[in-house]
Amino acid sequence: MKKPLLTMLTTGAAMLPLLSCNGLFGGIYDEPVADTGFGFTKVNQATSSGTIYIDATSYTRWTYIDFDTFAIDTTFIAGDGSETGEVMEGWDLAIHRYDTKTNGGSVIETEFTSLDGFLASGRLPEGEYAEDIWTEDKITVDMSGMMDGVILYAPSWYNRELSRWLNVDTSTMPPVYTMSGKVYILMMKDGKAAALQLTNYMNSSKVKGFMSIDYVYPVEF
Repeated sequence: MKKPLLTMLTTGAAMLPLLSCNGLFGGIYDEPVADTGFGFTKVNQATSSGTIYIDATSYTRWTYIDFDTFAIDTTFIAGDGSETGEVMEGWDLAIHRYDTKTNGGSVIETEFTSLDGFLASGRLPEGEYAEDIWTEDKITVDMSGMMDGVILYAPSWYNRELSRWLNVDTSTMPPVYTMSGKVYILMMKDGKAAALQLTNYMNSSKVKGFMSIDYVYPVEF
């Protein structure tokens, strides 16, 4: 069953030190710079593998990915929380900043730190695959009130397992970004599987929010 798009906004408070230091929140407020080559930038049909490169710098945008058609669509979150923009019906994965959701799928984090290592295992991992959950305090859409301890969130479906691919620790300033380095298996509602690994979250200018994702799809043993 397709999940509803965002319909409303909720607010949340985050008590943060009211420090005044120029560039203190540079890791959060990085301004996007011109960049080209977005989408499925590398596709090797012989190995069913490739690389996806997307601009996830905006807090008010979802990026939808369809592995079957190599299509990528985006929607923009309005002030009332609704999304505007066309989305392909068969999308598999959506990304908002570093947050993720699936189209009726589920995800498991593997022990592997390379796609080659995962493929060499010769099997899909066993264990509990995490389905999306409904959340009202994960999808940040407005950081402008952060210095006053106020962050605006949008309610949405959210996959907590795949979203572990990048941890952003805001307990220290500037925030500390740590990639898990792990391979994740996205099991789709039609039974197909994709292996995903986040390899970078910055562009060549070190601006955060530019996501490079290596993948294998479909995974077949």
